Amino acid sequence: MTGKELWYISQAHHNGQLSGDGPFTKKCHQWLEQNIRCRQALLTHSCTAALEMTALLAEIKPGDEVIMPSYTFVTTASAFVLRGAAPVFVDIRPDTLNMDETKIEAAITNRTVAIVAVHYAGVGCDMDVIMSVAKRYNLLVIEDAAQGPLASYKGRHLGTIGNLGTFSFHETKNITSGEGGALIVNDERFLERSEIIREKGTNRSKFFRGQVDKYTWVDMGSSYLPGEIIAAFLLAQLEAASDITVRRLLIWQQYHDAFQELERQGLLRRPIIPESCQHNAHMYYLLLPNSGQRTQFIEGMKARGIQTVFHYIPLHSSPAGRRYGRAHGDLPVTDSIWERIVRLPLWLDLEQAEIENIIESTISVARVLRG
Repeated sequence: MTGKELWYISQAHHNGQLSGDGPFTKKCHQWLEQNIRCRQALLTHSCTAALEMTALLAEIKPGDEVIMPSYTFVTTASAFVLRGAAPVFVDIRPDTLNMDETKIEAAITNRTVAIVAVHYAGVGCDMDVIMSVAKRYNLLVIEDAAQGPLASYKGRHLGTIGNLGTFSFHETKNITSGEGGALIVNDERFLERSEIIREKGTNRSKFFRGQVDKYTWVDMGSSYLPGEIIAAFLLAQLEAASDITVRRLLIWQQYHDAFQELERQGLLRRPIIPESCQHNAHMYYLLLPNSGQRTQFIEGMKARGIQTVFHYIPLHSSPAGRRYGRAHGDLPVTDSIWERIVRLPLWLDLEQAEIENIIESTISVARVLRG
């Protein structure tokens, strides 16, 4: 917690409205719209919900195809599978672990309707290329910026470059409300319909603005909004978002500086941040030479009381991924990266002694692996 969460929750309770779209929800919307400079921000109960809303807004139908990386969380794909679309998985770049923008055009067919750009670890995809390809083929661009709040690409906040964007405020993210997310609307074509879909397919928002004298069912939709308790917690986090990001970046940089020599010796590889990107220190990962050494590294760190974890199993190799989607060609980088990646602990309240212990343990364990 950053300090004001419980106070804001008590205020939300005092206000007497615990359902969604109360004063705290509106303040969160305003904060996001002003600070990341987007047309519209709408809180959702999860990033999954926001992604499902993008599928509805894109009018995804059975037989459509959506291009995305395989190295991502399951809901990047399942949101579109729910509407009958097939995910088409392309390989990732070896430097940023983001979707390889040079592989996208070859994966486009006459059934392709959208490209989903996943900003892994809060590091931006090459959005110039992605937007250019999308424009040539008249495709929508949806940014899965679940890990990307307050990160940017060439000065523009992640989530605000494509037609639509999504954020996550899950407890594992930099800015959290336990569960939660947001839909970011950058294309004016979707402004009104986003509100309707989020409000169960009704024009309820117009009713509360006094634009209609009663509200009714007008479109597809579901209950995608969070309650006020969630929004109250989130507002406290948003107000401290700059401080949270600065603190995380300091920890990230300590790791990065400390492991430079290990990288020089060929024992591991550190994250790579392109000059065009300002990341948000969502995670610090290392790439070990092979899966066996990763397993030994995790076990060695565990023996020292430090939990380290690997990340996604690629979707193209999962049972549902093979059933509902397809890989465009071989994905050698994806297949290699997921077997070698390991994440170090990184959260706001890590104390300096803990950081130094993690660093010292990482260096010791990595050097043992070399032997």
